[in-house]
Amino acid sequence: MIVRWLGRADYAATWQAMRRFTDERGADTPDELWLLEHPPVFTLGMAADPGHVLDAGDIPVVQTDRGGQVTYHGPGQLVAYPLLDLRRHALTVRGLVTLLENTVIDLVGAEGVVAAARRDAPGVYVQGRKLAALGLRVRRGASYHGLALNVDLDFAPFGRINPCGMAGLAVTSLRELGLGWSVEETGQRLAARLQQRLLAGDAAQPAATGQPA
Repeated sequence: MIVRWLGRADYAATWQAMRRFTDERGADTPDELWLLEHPPVFTLGMAADPGHVLDAGDIPVVQTDRGGQVTYHGPGQLVAYPLLDLRRHALTVRGLVTLLENTVIDLVGAEGVVAAARRDAPGVYVQGRKLAALGLRVRRGASYHGLALNVDLDFAPFGRINPCGMAGLAVTSLRELGLGWSVEETGQRLAARLQQRLLAGDAAQPAATGQPA
């Protein structure tokens, strides 16, 4: 898998680049993982209720073609876009969701932070607070969009929305949990763990720290 650090990149331009990559890839195209930050933006999934945007203010709102509800992207948040051929890895969409959740659970679990996924709301949570959000799209058997992991960011914009369509949902970050990594270092660590799971062929197996039933 080719890992690319894109720095801070415009949301709409990155989205269109992901779509082009997915539409143009062939059976032998290597998988890629794009790691980056976005300038402040609220994004809505295909079936999202716009009413979950309570007060966008000066932050743009973009309707996208991913799954999920509304979320916020901004500086201090790692965004990871896995551009994967799902058939190559024998992954279903649900399996990819589990893979990404488990990768984050592994990442923080190695530092003593107990995190878990939820069956009713994709993502990763620590004591009920959302650490990472997921929203995916699959076209022609390949994935784009992906994962947003809060590293060290301003929580205020989350108060302008119902995060992931859940009123009053609290969020947290790696910094708040005592992990002082930069966004780029977090991306490097996440990429290494994701590749480990893919290479081991245990992409959808439960993370070592476990998940709730």
